[in-house]
Amino acid sequence: MGDTLITIVAIFLAAILMFVFPLMTISERNDDIAQMSAQTATVEFVDNVRQTGKITQTNYDSYVQTLAATGNSYDVEIEVKVLDENPGKKTAITSGDKIGENLYYSEYTSQILEKIDNSKTKTMKLKEGDIVAVNVKNTNTTIGQMLKNFFYSISGNDTYKISASHSGVVMANGSEK
Repeated sequence: MGDTLITIVAIFLAAILMFVFPLMTISERNDDIAQMSAQTATVEFVDNVRQTGKITQTNYDSYVQTLAATGNSYDVEIEVKVLDENPGKKTAITSGDKIGENLYYSEYTSQILEKIDNSKTKTMKLKEGDIVAVNVKNTNTTIGQMLKNFFYSISGNDTYKISASHSGVVMANGSEK
């Protein structure tokens, strides 16, 4: 009876070692690849916006399709801080070309997408000095997250594994060219 119990436990442990741990390793690797793809796509999207000074419908759709190609669903948050120059206010320290301070106001994803949809060219034009920031995080639970939650009892609705962010200052006027 004792030998049978030890044999059953040994078979159970062997099954875990042969199937579960490799599955966890592969799923973690898939999450790492999705993380790298999301970060790369985000950096490329933001850098394209910074260099051209435009957020176009085609570029945004291409960015979202690249993210979806990882097999996960994502929450994309875009923020554009628009430079609102106030040339009428004088300051003690002035530059040769501008008088006054520069202020920013923010536009967020829904406002940006609405502007793109409502324009004829499907483009939101930015100007030099605007700031673009994009944050992305996955909304679905990956297999790696499920296995980790099962074995390590990590639970929580706000836990996400895959995220990416990038921001920068626009270097070109979108109205040019």
